[in-house]
Amino acid sequence: QVQLVVSGGGLVQAGGSLRLSCAASGPTFRSYSMGWFRQAPGKEREFVAGISWSGGNTYYANSVKGRFTISRDNAKNTVYLQMNSLKPEDTAVYYCARGKYGSITYYSRSEFDYWGQGTQVTVSS
Repeated sequence: QVQLVVSGGGLVQAGGSLRLSCAASGPTFRSYSMGWFRQAPGKEREFVAGISWSGGNTYYANSVKGRFTISRDNAKNTVYLQMNSLKPEDTAVYYCARGKYGSITYYSRSEFDYWGQGTQVTVSS
């Protein structure tokens, strides 16, 4: 059974930074892509960033490109999301997810099969 434990959320002022971490259980972490999604109140859960199994390919939503960076450490079974220049519109619950494959194609929820518990990120103006 795969478990994903998310940490690092919190309250930050606009322009600030936060780093989210997602620690995964299981020996096959390095075989799969990983992703971050977010869900704001009253909105659909949306793709934020993704990374291929090796870390060689990264994918970003246009809204966060240039501000967020996804990375992974396969030796620690952990994926990170560094969020800089945060804006109030980044406020949401952020979820980590494990992909079904080694890479990401459609940036959709259907490509991911295991989900972490979510962490609240609040950006004040």
